[in-house]
Amino acid sequence: MTTSERIGALDVARIRRDFPILDRKVYGQPLVYFDNAATSQKPRQVIEALTHYYETSNANIHRAVHLLGEEATAEYEGVREKVSRFINAPSPECIVFTRNTSESINLVAYAWGRANVSAGDEIVVTVMEHHSNFVPWQQLAQETGAKLVVIGVKEDQTLDLDDGLSSYLSERTKIVAITHANNTVGTINPVKELAAEAHRAGALVLVDAAQSVPHMPVDVQDLDCDFLAFSAHKMLGPTGVGVLYARRELLAEMPPFLTGGEMISKVTIDETTWNGIPAKFEAGTPNIADVVAFGAAIDYLSDLGMQNVREHEKEITEYALRRLKQLESITIYGPEDIDVHGGVISFNYPGVHPHDVGTIVDRQGVAIRSGHGCNQPLMRSLDISGVARASFYVYNTAAEVDVFIDALGDVGDRFNG
Repeated sequence: MTTSERIGALDVARIRRDFPILDRKVYGQPLVYFDNAATSQKPRQVIEALTHYYETSNANIHRAVHLLGEEATAEYEGVREKVSRFINAPSPECIVFTRNTSESINLVAYAWGRANVSAGDEIVVTVMEHHSNFVPWQQLAQETGAKLVVIGVKEDQTLDLDDGLSSYLSERTKIVAITHANNTVGTINPVKELAAEAHRAGALVLVDAAQSVPHMPVDVQDLDCDFLAFSAHKMLGPTGVGVLYARRELLAEMPPFLTGGEMISKVTIDETTWNGIPAKFEAGTPNIADVVAFGAAIDYLSDLGMQNVREHEKEITEYALRRLKQLESITIYGPEDIDVHGGVISFNYPGVHPHDVGTIVDRQGVAIRSGHGCNQPLMRSLDISGVARASFYVYNTAAEVDVFIDALGDVGDRFNG
């Protein structure tokens, strides 16, 4: 197989031409970038959109009447509309721009959580949550006297829900915070069904979609979630831009997370009144240029089609799993069923530290993640300290998987030869 192959409906060779960094060599070898769950690479269209904004329309937004200010405001708000359509939000007013997924979840934990959670209440999370969707709720529980209820995993790293979510819920459950797709073992959780169960118990639902919105179709109205968070940099966009979707009535009721410029309606010596939504949650000058460039990333993915993106990742993940299973003594984590397995594979060589695995394959030009993956509770539940992780995206090929497998052969030779 070669990098000119076509996988599913995606013309990967054409896609790869849009990514300048893929022409780079690492230690004299062509770059194979398999760390997409951490951050994706950026196509030329996104890079050019960022440059074009600074060269032609750079100005502050929502405050100037001059032409540049009006252009910048229109571009920024236009991306809010694109995001709304991309996840099928009922209105652009439901979209708040933040710095990243972590800030989006912290916004909810502070603005909604501290107004609605008190001693004796319960917050439900899972052991597979990224720290971004675990620590804010842990801290909220400790501050308020609420109880943190943690759903465990089964041997295949799917959630332990044989008795249903209801076994973890009570009349004191205020919110269920759950990842849509885990960033380490790749488990895709049935958040639509879980949201329905949580709502029947009177609880709200927050979905960490950092690993799902970039990789598959996501419809917030179909999921019927109350909050959903994701980041631009994992879906071909720039760093420094996050998204919080929330039901309009919740945003209207919530106090602001940060205060200062732009999020106010009126300020006097004695009091301040807040701006409407979503401006109430976007204090100060936002990351205008990177939001504008994020719009180009959304256009790029929309042109590819998110179902095509998902099918591509299923095919390359299946191929990588098949090749990995041919290696002796390797331990692979995550569900066997590819329909509930995202484009992420974590594994371990017995007796070989994941950092050593990552270092050895790096010398062959292959970039993977090594460590706990910001999933320390999950690592402890598996009785391991970390994993080596390969994660795929739209520009990755089966030929690159072959290079990766050959590089892993060096690991076996060095430690077991």
